[in-house]
Amino acid sequence: MRKALIIGINHYDHLPHLTGCVNDANSIAGMLEEHFDGRSNFLQPFVMIADSSSTAISKSDIKNAARELFEDQCEVALFYFAGHGYLEDESSGYLCGSECASGDDGVLLADIMRMASKSPATNKVVILDSCHGGIAGSRDGEDDVAELKEGMTVLTASTAKQSAYEVYGGGGGVFTSLLLDALNGAAANLVGDVTPGSIYAHIDQSLGTWGQRPLFKTNVRRFISLRRAKPPIDRDELKQLAIHFPTPDYQFRLDPSFEPQRSRDELADASIPPPNPENTAIFRVLQNYVKVNLVRPVDAPHMWHAAMGTKACELTVLGKHYRNLVAEKLIR
Repeated sequence: MRKALIIGINHYDHLPHLTGCVNDANSIAGMLEEHFDGRSNFLQPFVMIADSSSTAISKSDIKNAARELFEDQCEVALFYFAGHGYLEDESSGYLCGSECASGDDGVLLADIMRMASKSPATNKVVILDSCHGGIAGSRDGEDDVAELKEGMTVLTASTAKQSAYEVYGGGGGVFTSLLLDALNGAAANLVGDVTPGSIYAHIDQSLGTWGQRPLFKTNVRRFISLRRAKPPIDRDELKQLAIHFPTPDYQFRLDPSFEPQRSRDELADASIPPPNPENTAIFRVLQNYVKVNLVRPVDAPHMWHAAMGTKACELTVLGKHYRNLVAEKLIR
């Protein structure tokens, strides 16, 4: 079982209103509910949104919902918050409910982290698109020292001392827009898995050096997949890597019979063997490997030149990695 609590607060009674948090929360919930192929992922995420005074979300609402999220023994318990955050004395962080007036009257991030640390869930993931969220998981008074129990992961939009920005026009948070891209496939590996680590790598590369900086803290033995996106290569083709390349350093010999395309002059040249349907089928797979950086031609600029020049192709470093995963039956 996978549980997710998704909170987005636009409406504040005393603090400035926000414009993109509700949209972010709904988008994240929709993305997490299903994998790319429609299979269930986080079944019916619990979504709390405040876009007016009638739907205000209080401090106690947040704490009660978080307590319920983390109380079960499940595979994943994921907490997402988009709204105002507050930092007091560079040591204590808060998540602001709709009624907050000063910031330090919000939910202590330490309380959320304490609930997560005591949770019987196998994996606890806390994602914060709020100002000063980077304080989460830090030792009291030391925002440069993280203390996370095993199974916990924290991903935040900014450091403890930074603000989190919304996209120009109020469509949502900069961080969450990149998070959505990552979950939709921008951070997927070749089998489609999107992990917290790959999400952070995508967001980190997408943000500039001098602006808002995301933070990633984790204490896990292995990354979990938060969502399965559409793989960039067919899984059955990927599983053929160890067949076409029986050893990591094997060079697959090519010749013109692998290339289905012929110019008029080449068709008239009797010295050039005609396309072989069995070879051209293999060549299509090899070209698909090239597209995802698993294979490269040897001493030729493109695979067409390698085939027509009777050269070879070989695995890249990434290709050797995936070939070994296939050979060890770690990809099935």
